[in-house]
This record gives sequence, C-alpha cells and structure tokens, in this order.
Amino acid sequence: MKKVLLLLANGFETFEASVFIDVIGWNYIDGDKSTQLFTCGRTKEVNSTFNQKIIVDYTFDEINIDEYDALAIPGGFTEYNFYNDAYSEQFLEILREFDKKGKTIASVCVAALPLGKSGVLKGRKGTTYNKRDGIKQKQLKYFGVEVINQPIVIDQNIITSWNPSTAMEVAFLLLEKLTNKENADFIREIMGFK
Repeated sequence: MKKVLLLLANGFETFEASVFIDVIGWNYIDGDKSTQLFTCGRTKEVNSTFNQKIIVDYTFDEINIDEYDALAIPGGFTEYNFYNDAYSEQFLEILREFDKKGKTIASVCVAALPLGKSGVLKGRKGTTYNKRDGIKQKQLKYFGVEVINQPIVIDQNIITSWNPSTAMEVAFLLLEKLTNKENADFIREIMGFK
C-alpha cells in the first residue's frame, strides 16, 4: 500500500485538500487499490479557510516520514493565518525530509511558498498563484526559485501549480507517479474528467 500524507496548515483551502482525498480515495476503492491517504496538522483540529474545522489523523509530532510514499499540500489564505503553520519550522522540516528522501511532493497554489521557504526549491523550477499582479510568484522567486509562468511545473520529485483551477490535475499527476498513467487515466475517466 502506498501512503500519501496530506499536510494541512491552519487556513488551508478546503477545495485544494479535497481533490487529493477524492483521487486517492477513488483509487483505493475503484482503481488498483494501492493508495491510501492520511491527514496531518500541527494540532488535532485544523481550521480551514472559511472556518471549516476538521480532525486530522495525526499531528506533526506523530508522523514517521519513512512510512509515507508521497506528500500532498494544499495552499491557503493569509486571512486565515495559513503562513503561521506553513512557515513554522516543524512544517518546513517535514518538507525537507520528504525531499531529502526523494519522495513525491505535490503542492497546489501558494503551497509552493513554504516549499520555497524550506529551501527545497532553491535553484529549481516552480510556480505558484499567478493572479493579483503576480505577487506570490515574486515571493517564490525571492526564495531562489526559477518561476515558470505555466499552470503546473514538475521539477524532479516536486509538483507545483499556480491556482485552485489546477488542483485536480495535480492530484491526478500524484496518482500517476504513485501508480502508473493507465491507472490514473482510468480514475480520471470514472470520475468524469476524461
């Protein structure tokens, strides 16, 4: 069984998290049945954007990175204090450890910013939220990332994307990396995306 850790900072965007839950879950039930997803936050209860609360499977302190094959990270809103958790040393260290072990990291929208801050994207290609005069892309560039102005960028083991509209495709790409293209295409088809 390949295990995906969904890393949730307070203020995460619910839609961006839900795509990973659905794609990995659909594969667990109707695909090759080889993937399972677990949620993780700084605290047991995590508040999303728009004040939806969820109870995670594990806290940061409870996870063993060696038990997971991939990391999925949704972006979030400044207004809901996303960067308080996402820029915390504990959050950044999880990113570094996944990258150091060469495990797939799939991020959506501004989740690329903690990847940049952690140093794992320094000197590599990436993208992030592209609206509102490219402010977030400028922030990513500040971290030493070669910002590519396209919807999804893959550099070695890291997937970054530029806004919520890319979230579903990032989840399918993650599934493809964990299984294979045929299986990911099958899940796309039965979910109605193909």
